[in-house]
Amino acid sequence: MRFMMIIHHDNDALSKAPQQELWAEYAAFNQALRKAGEGFSGGERLAESNRGTIVRTTAGKTDVIDGPYAETREQLAGYFFIDVPGLEQAIEWAKRCPSSKYGAIEIRPIVDQNAP
Repeated sequence: MRFMMIIHHDNDALSKAPQQELWAEYAAFNQALRKAGEGFSGGERLAESNRGTIVRTTAGKTDVIDGPYAETREQLAGYFFIDVPGLEQAIEWAKRCPSSKYGAIEIRPIVDQNAP
């Protein structure tokens, strides 16, 4: 099954984390994904939420809003795509993700567009 692991960071907690250590953990995590042959198909870090823009159209009127938007501590920070046998394996990878210590990892199945 294909899943997207969506990374949500608590920016306050992340800002206090030793950055060199965090990036070393991510390098090891990325290498482990590739070595496992679990169908890792990429992932990217996103810019901070204050650099984003939202476009929303309601009743024919379009609003363009600069970030940040969410009134929560956790912000969308990045994602990984994985292809594993099932949810249990996706959960194991999410537990290993360094960002699980600084927020949450949301796991969402990818909809198979070719399924009947």
